[in-house]
Amino acid sequence: MTRSFLIRGLLVGLLAGAVAFVVAHFLGEPSVAAAIAVEESSHAAEHMHGDQVVLVSRDIQASVGLLTALLLFGAALGGVFGIGAAVAQGRLGRLGARATSALLALAGFVTISLVPFLKYPANPPAVGDPSTIARRSGLYFAMLALSLLFAVAAVWVARRLHTLSTWNRCLAGVATFVVLVGVAYAVLPAVDEVGTFPADVLWRFRMGSLATQLSVWSTLGLAFGALTERAAAPTTVGEDKPLVAV
Repeated sequence: MTRSFLIRGLLVGLLAGAVAFVVAHFLGEPSVAAAIAVEESSHAAEHMHGDQVVLVSRDIQASVGLLTALLLFGAALGGVFGIGAAVAQGRLGRLGARATSALLALAGFVTISLVPFLKYPANPPAVGDPSTIARRSGLYFAMLALSLLFAVAAVWVARRLHTLSTWNRCLAGVATFVVLVGVAYAVLPAVDEVGTFPADVLWRFRMGSLATQLSVWSTLGLAFGALTERAAAPTTVGEDKPLVAV
């Protein structure tokens, strides 16, 4: 069963990557172009990049490059999602294939995408000091690792509360996750290197980035659940069909 779930996840992941490309093209790329224009208009950017040779054109980056990256990302994430769905199937009470897939996608989006994003949101070109890229990347991945760890802790707490109802156990798990994330937000250092960058361009870029991630997880949850439910549906041989008079 795990193999079929893995293959299904890879295929759905490719679909999720294609959907994300459409979302990124229409919601993300305009703000990226605006951010690049802001960068190129500054004197510092001209001094830094004026003599550099561009190996890949911006048009290629925004089309073929972006599509390839999102397809690869979607396929990889879809494979992991398929394995996770195979493990979760039948272990979430009476939830069917669609509900299990949707719940897994929601948990993945919140844990992997939303929680790190809210602490360390994505920045477009021209935002941030190049000398602090390593530090900022390290903080982001630290928040991602903590978020995953907190999710595991929340599941552990919910499973330990045998005397409570299923609903109250879920609430306890969610509360545990929220409290731990809040503590991490307070402890980890903030990063504010926006400077005088236009706020409207920054907002559109970040919303486009978040929408792209949301489209990946939504496609995974909906499409994977539908395909799994269809594959699990029993087939009837020799099923009676209504006669049509000619």
